[in-house]
Amino acid sequence: MMEKGISASEAKTNFGQLLERVQREPLTISKKGRPVAVLMSIDEFETHQRLKLEQLRRAVRAGLRELNAGKVVDGAEAFKAIDRELDD
Repeated sequence: MMEKGISASEAKTNFGQLLERVQREPLTISKKGRPVAVLMSIDEFETHQRLKLEQLRRAVRAGLRELNAGKVVDGAEAFKAIDRELDD
């Protein structure tokens, strides 16, 4: 879903109406033509937070599986590999 956008001054002037509007869809707020914030319903926010947490848990589980399988790299070696990758 594409967020609709309004200026910060419009958001300030019409804040009460925005609270009703964001129950239907998130709203991007811009300042000086640059997006700076998103206003969304609490339900949308809680869903977003839950999805972020699920993604983090999947990443941690995957890391633990690699650790348990012995697929670990020393920190110094990992940074050397990153440096080599970036130098290419």
